[in-house]
Amino acid sequence: MKITTNRNDLLAALNKVIGVVERRQTLPILSNLLAEVQDAELKLTGTDLEIEMETTVSVQNIEPGRITLPARKLFDLCRGLPESAAIELSVTGDRATLKSGRSRYTLACLSADDFSSLDSGELSQQIELPAAELLKLIQRTQFAMAQQDVRFYLNGMLLQLRPGTLNVVTTDGHRLALARFETTDDQAKQPTADLIVPRKAILELSRLLAQVDGNVVLHFNQGQIRVQVDSLRLTSKLIDGRFPEYERVIPQHSDKHLVLDRERFRQALARCSIFSNDKFKGVRLTLGNGTLTLQSNNPEHEEAEEVLDVDYQGEALEIGFNVVYLLDALTTLPGQNITLSLRNADSSGLMTTTEEPTLRYVVMPMRL
Repeated sequence: MKITTNRNDLLAALNKVIGVVERRQTLPILSNLLAEVQDAELKLTGTDLEIEMETTVSVQNIEPGRITLPARKLFDLCRGLPESAAIELSVTGDRATLKSGRSRYTLACLSADDFSSLDSGELSQQIELPAAELLKLIQRTQFAMAQQDVRFYLNGMLLQLRPGTLNVVTTDGHRLALARFETTDDQAKQPTADLIVPRKAILELSRLLAQVDGNVVLHFNQGQIRVQVDSLRLTSKLIDGRFPEYERVIPQHSDKHLVLDRERFRQALARCSIFSNDKFKGVRLTLGNGTLTLQSNNPEHEEAEEVLDVDYQGEALEIGFNVVYLLDALTTLPGQNITLSLRNADSSGLMTTTEEPTLRYVVMPMRL
């Protein structure tokens, strides 16, 4: 294999696929990228056996071939070369040589035959929607995904396809985020499916969608999902599990509804969080006639208290929440005003906004 190319073009291609390559791998081959040269293209593929990213870049093909190259070393090397530097990359046996100007670097390679691909051919079902809308759905909900939870089905995002709608749901068992998009596809033809996409794939997908104008097509079956945009393709295994029945978690009978200035509420909570217990991050909300009082304290006997005016006349209520969960939701919610709906000290709180009525954030209470 032997090619010549430009540093900027090769670096841009490497930057698209490097995200799926973990720095520490149990299998050495997974630290490498599969490089395949055919016609006037270099195809680069990276995988961790759960997610696969593939892209192509135009090159001058002197000698076709396929090999795996150490991903991080190649990426860091290209990043360190001068802008627009010419690159010659050649492979002999288990060594790759990269030349640029009077510089020369030798990289250890592994056989392409040992590289495992997730590509399982055509995926039978698909849905098309605007890339900007899908990105917005992800951004509105991704903060509530679990991280390394033993309930593996929580370590991802549910894409729930129903006739005419796409529901995007995340939960870590203590909070829940729900966003909804009304699809324009023929409802009779739109597939019905529950797809749990792993956290890492969601993060890579959001990075991909940020560069896209127009529509994007999701191809999927029961085991995989694939998104292709121009020369970049992301393939991911789906999490095999049953996502919780999230509709049952969303409060339906709240009788205390507070309309709050989102930014003022967020800033007051942020100040209270400074004095909260580092381990439990609790904040107490006390609702009374015309006021909402926020209080926090810590083992050093430091305290914070904030009082906000609210349009409320009714039964008093005292309830505790994890302040981080409230702040995450308020940072993500759009609009100037939000509605906080409460029922009692043992019931979850619900945050909504008139700007996006289908957006729902649920936070479980905590004992303080």
